[in-house]
Amino acid sequence: MNPQDHPLYSRIETALESIRSYLQADGGDVRIHRIDGEGAVELELLGSCATCSMIETTMKLGVEQTIRRAVPEVTAVRTLA
Repeated sequence: MNPQDHPLYSRIETALESIRSYLQADGGDVRIHRIDGEGAVELELLGSCATCSMIETTMKLGVEQTIRRAVPEVTAVRTLA
């Protein structure tokens, strides 16, 4: 399933937009790669985010919290392996 077709996509994307400028300021970005039927979101890290030593902290304290606050139906937030 294309992530844009998932009913939660636009709400997750709106949450990401609220923090995207911070990621882009450091040369990075994030893209929704997949949303499964259980509400787990898989994100693709782009630019400097893909190799950043602080990405685990950024994901937990920034990206994941932002998504979960805006879209409580999300069951998990993971990065593309």
